Amino acid sequence: MQPEKWANLFKDWHDDLIWWARHGVPRLLVIFLLAFFLIRILGMITRKVVDLSKKGSTLSSRAQQVRTLAGAIHSVGVFVVIFIALMQVLDVFRVDVKPLLASAGIAGLAIGFGAQALVKDVINGFFILVENQFEVGDTIKAAGVQGTVEEITMRRTTLRDGDGTLHIVPNSVIQIVSNMTRDWSQVTLHVAADYTENSDKVIQMLRELAQVFYEDPAFHEDAVAAPEVPGIERVTGQEVDYLMLVKVRPGRQYAVARELRRRIKTAFEQNNIKAGSPAQVYIGQLPSGK
Repeated sequence: MQPEKWANLFKDWHDDLIWWARHGVPRLLVIFLLAFFLIRILGMITRKVVDLSKKGSTLSSRAQQVRTLAGAIHSVGVFVVIFIALMQVLDVFRVDVKPLLASAGIAGLAIGFGAQALVKDVINGFFILVENQFEVGDTIKAAGVQGTVEEITMRRTTLRDGDGTLHIVPNSVIQIVSNMTRDWSQVTLHVAADYTENSDKVIQMLRELAQVFYEDPAFHEDAVAAPEVPGIERVTGQEVDYLMLVKVRPGRQYAVARELRRRIKTAFEQNNIKAGSPAQVYIGQLPSGK
């Protein structure tokens, strides 16, 4: 009787093996091949996007942002493909995946509550990169600090201010971004002249100076458009403020402003125009009368 039991057991194993060879192995091969091809296709797409960004943009910073974004999307896509393939493989081996999915859902919920800030960082960083809100090299004001962007990742943005201080700002706290070097910057100069000076003479001098500056080869590439001198901005006490506006390339506003101030001072001296001075108030004590 014992030999018959062993014979039946071997026969059952043989039948199970035949069934597995006919049904299980093909399913496993299909799952593995499909996962392999999906991962390869995802990698090809991300590489193509990165190559197009390098060809279509002359800014290495923008290409770096696209590479960061493409790498994140590729990693998430690979994780999703492997997770789904693993669930299908477990189903082939007759493993009930429902308890595993329930446990994974509870664990994911707990991790989500514990890492809310990290998730918000990544989501906000994703939209910053996709919408191209700012790039490496831009001067921005965000989260109460201002500086030049040195690095952008999915989790944080690094700013360097004028004092050299490095600010590391989590992307989740960036709600409003003020980009001061996107496309062009504007130099706004208030030129103060004495109240007694002829306004038409001062305005004409400033317009001629602005035109000479715009035609100067050393600064012509910095100016986006010809400077404008709208006229008098305000009158206060013994001085009159004249307004000069210059649109310049991003990051060149400080050098242009310094050069314009130097030329305005020289022009005032050459044309004998007196610069404005704020009204002065003297506070003292009168001598007591006898």
